[in-house]
Amino acid sequence: MLVLRGEPGIGKSALLDHVEHAAPEGFQLIRASGSEFEGELPFAALHQLCVPALARLDTLSAPYRDSLLVAFGLADGAPDPFRVGLAALELLANAAAERPLLCLVDDAHWLDTASARALTFLARRVAAEPIAMVFAARDQDPLRGLDELPGLTVTGLSDTQARALLAGEKTVTLDERVRDRLLAEARGNPLALIELPKAGGFAPPVPSPIASRIERSFGARMAELPRDARELLILASADPTGDPGLVWAAARRLAIDVPAASAAAEASGLILFGTRARFCHPLARSAAYRAAEPERRQAAHRALAEVTDPDSAGDRRAWHRAQATTGPDEQVAAELELSASRAQARGGVAAAAAFLERAAALSLDPGRQIERTLAAARTTLEAGGTDAAADLLASVDTGKLDVPQHAAVDLLRGRIAFVQGADGAVRGPELILRAAQRLADVDPERSRECFIAALEMGLVVGRAAGVLDRVLDAARSAPAASSPPDLLDALVRLTAEGHHAGLPSLRQVLTGDDAGWTRTPALATMLAGELWDIDLHATIVDWLVRAGRDTGAPMTIRLGLSQVALHAVLTGDFGRAMAAIAEEEAIADALGDPPQLYPRVHLAALRGRRQEVLDLSAEATNRGNGQLTANTHWATAVLYNGLAEYPAALAAATRAVASGDLFLAGIALPELVEAAVRCGEDAVARSALDSLAERTEPAGTRFALGVLAGTRALVSDAEDDYLEALEHLRSGPLAAHLAREHLRYGEWLRRAGRRRDAREHLRTAHEQLSKIGLEAFTRRAADELRATGEVARSRSEHSYDHLTMQEMHIARQVAAGATSKEVATRLFVSPRTVDAHLRNIFRKLGITSRRQLRDMPDLGAVG
Repeated sequence: MLVLRGEPGIGKSALLDHVEHAAPEGFQLIRASGSEFEGELPFAALHQLCVPALARLDTLSAPYRDSLLVAFGLADGAPDPFRVGLAALELLANAAAERPLLCLVDDAHWLDTASARALTFLARRVAAEPIAMVFAARDQDPLRGLDELPGLTVTGLSDTQARALLAGEKTVTLDERVRDRLLAEARGNPLALIELPKAGGFAPPVPSPIASRIERSFGARMAELPRDARELLILASADPTGDPGLVWAAARRLAIDVPAASAAAEASGLILFGTRARFCHPLARSAAYRAAEPERRQAAHRALAEVTDPDSAGDRRAWHRAQATTGPDEQVAAELELSASRAQARGGVAAAAAFLERAAALSLDPGRQIERTLAAARTTLEAGGTDAAADLLASVDTGKLDVPQHAAVDLLRGRIAFVQGADGAVRGPELILRAAQRLADVDPERSRECFIAALEMGLVVGRAAGVLDRVLDAARSAPAASSPPDLLDALVRLTAEGHHAGLPSLRQVLTGDDAGWTRTPALATMLAGELWDIDLHATIVDWLVRAGRDTGAPMTIRLGLSQVALHAVLTGDFGRAMAAIAEEEAIADALGDPPQLYPRVHLAALRGRRQEVLDLSAEATNRGNGQLTANTHWATAVLYNGLAEYPAALAAATRAVASGDLFLAGIALPELVEAAVRCGEDAVARSALDSLAERTEPAGTRFALGVLAGTRALVSDAEDDYLEALEHLRSGPLAAHLAREHLRYGEWLRRAGRRRDAREHLRTAHEQLSKIGLEAFTRRAADELRATGEVARSRSEHSYDHLTMQEMHIARQVAAGATSKEVATRLFVSPRTVDAHLRNIFRKLGITSRRQLRDMPDLGAVG
């Protein structure tokens, strides 16, 4: 695939035409294009691309077939955005199995958001299929994901080429001075060189963008046409489908002489009416639309609305009616609101926002106008339009709002500020806190939900910014819970009275019959860590994954997979962690979002991958997320403790603990104690140990007590503490912590001169660390063994040492018996791509069959 980029008129469309004509015999051709005037209609461009292949819909499985029908508005329901992309991929792959497929997409900068995501998804996944995709897009417009794909910038002609083109056109006689000015200002733009002389010379009174000049040239040619031909061009420019039958029907409504008008319009070279109405250039369509007087455009939209089927294309009909309306019209506004609901159900959030914004503008009733404006702002924000959402909120007269509406404005402003980052990330939770305080008297339950939302946002910002403490302080005055204690009460108590008082309440809330944490699962995962309860964490993670898969909610399944990876890292199953990370990254890629970083950095730290940890830390810093940065501080401390670079570990652990974040500050304390002891910073070590005891003693789990005893042993130098730590950790699933405890105890025994005893524990540590894959700690254990006079065995080989994250996911799924098609569904690729990966996996692992994968011990059970 390839994206052609360049300014308007530079020749991108001409290159697409060249690709079409130069394609080898036997290729199937499909063309589609974005449209400046249909960016509000979800999946419009994807529908264009799939129309020639829709005859093969019955070759798809029922869920895929239904997803496309829903996405294209041909059936009711809510499409899964991942399934739509996979369905389109399979549809086109089935078509390409017959003959190679060439997909050409012009004006990609005008693609509707849903289509842009789906086509980006397709473009990244066609490598294993006999499919070629070429996009053309302006280089100064956002491409909604396509800008990350391989591209080629199309530049202007040289002076010699420009003169040759101008001479070859022979459209008008230009004197030398006008020709030189035209050459200078066209800057090698071919369309400018061809079109502008047709407009009668090139001497604009003021400099203007080339696109505007070319549009004026097209407008000048249009002005010379008969009235009916001009009316027909306006109709064609206002119709985003390109369906000539629709244009003819609308033309008859306007009493246009269709045969004569279409002949004159085609003779001008501006448009061609074939199976699809096609302007000679997108700028010609823009010119036809913009050059029309407002009442002419409105008449065109009105006629198109009248001939558009309200059942199969109700949203497009409502859109045309909205464009045809000049003043407030409650009937049209209500129709647009209904279309917004349908669009949102189909995954067209951007379309829903546009419909709602127009509905608000056409509303007669002030109350309905406010509600629709707030709904438009909410959906615009969901569509990623933070600035546009802020502008919509700015248009609301806050003096006319009731308390719930005022709180809704605060909530939206808080979310906008948070998304915008920088200072807004701090201001966001405080705005949501304001909403909570407004609602305290009129809606206590909603008020408490807002307090929790502010807390969750504050946790992401990071405690170091001080936001979390301000929210918790304000939460003390929150309205009473209907059935205390709830999560808010428990958190306030934890903060105000400490862990001995707060952890029992927290445990009661998280393990009670209510399971209210399902409303705040991200917070619940951190609180399970604060309780040092690995079993509770597993319960929450299992619920997250099941809920995400059952509902198709992308953020839920992504959070679940990230926590699966984190749990697998803690329990020493690095293959499972890699597989979960690969699946989360596949979903993020399908959404066009950046992947989660924290599971990657946790895994890299325990594996002892210095450069990977440093690279991920730099990326985390660039993202500016306080809690993510705290994760990288913890990971860096683990890395440097493993590498025995204790001063660096001390500095990183100090930063991790200073943030005070839930779970992270506690889990970083043992790293701080170990680094401080090795650096001779006894006071720092004792202070950190006291903080750890305050957190772990009231938790009372084997995880907590084992970590506390092992950390205390570093300070006390008492053998009983080492033995207690081993006893607690031996009965739990935390293999990495247990192996590290054997290493510390073995180191202590060697320093005490008990070499034989030391060898036993160091040998166990080396075997366990090597089996799990903690490479830096394994080398540390090997060095200690050599110091006792014993040479360590060679490090264990793991399948994941040779495989990428994605290959590890595929290998584990196939080892568990999954088919290529089942694996493809999880990773949002085609079965052919899975088979290509399998060939690489077989080569890397030195095997030849799926059955041999099942016999590999470290490809364990799939989570």
